[in-house]
Amino acid sequence: MAGKRTLPRLGKGRLLLVLAAAAAAVAAFAVVMSPVGTPASGAANLGGTVNTRWGRLSTLDRQLLVKVRQAGLWEMPAGQQAAQRASSPRVKEVGEIIMRQHMQLDADTRAEAQKLGVLLPNEPNGSQKSWLREMSGKYGADYDKTFVLRLRAAHGQVFTVIAKVRAATENTEIRAFAERCLKFVNTHMSLLESTGLVPRRALH
Repeated sequence: MAGKRTLPRLGKGRLLLVLAAAAAAVAAFAVVMSPVGTPASGAANLGGTVNTRWGRLSTLDRQLLVKVRQAGLWEMPAGQQAAQRASSPRVKEVGEIIMRQHMQLDADTRAEAQKLGVLLPNEPNGSQKSWLREMSGKYGADYDKTFVLRLRAAHGQVFTVIAKVRAATENTEIRAFAERCLKFVNTHMSLLESTGLVPRRALH
């Protein structure tokens, strides 16, 4: 009964925000708990460079798969949350697109990791978790700005990693994967910039 008496005090708007945050958390849990799959061979996780049927696989090659997987683990729930609670229609739209495209990229990442015998993480790293908590505490225009700036900065960082791997890898599977990743990340940076909320100082 006590719970029923306090529910109306939240207000309709705040209640919707709470429900949206809960939905995003459920989505994040579903992604995290989805099976990554047992790698075909554990040799690729021993460190250093190993030989595969697609060419030599380096530590940096493996790091690319890990970083792209971790990016998806926080950007999928972040995108879904933005689609539900952003105040700007454009930010809502961008959040929805980024969420759906990261779902495609995550499936691709897990398939490549399975093929190359690379173990992947099942949760975001500490910084990514803190960004999700930060966004969950924002509202209105402040939420929109935080979402766009956090995701734009993250995409700028991973873009340089992908480009470095693409230029140096000796593995044909990783080379093709990096090219697919570059297309996704470049699209996402353009989408985030299209909101008009990315200042010049954030373009890196």
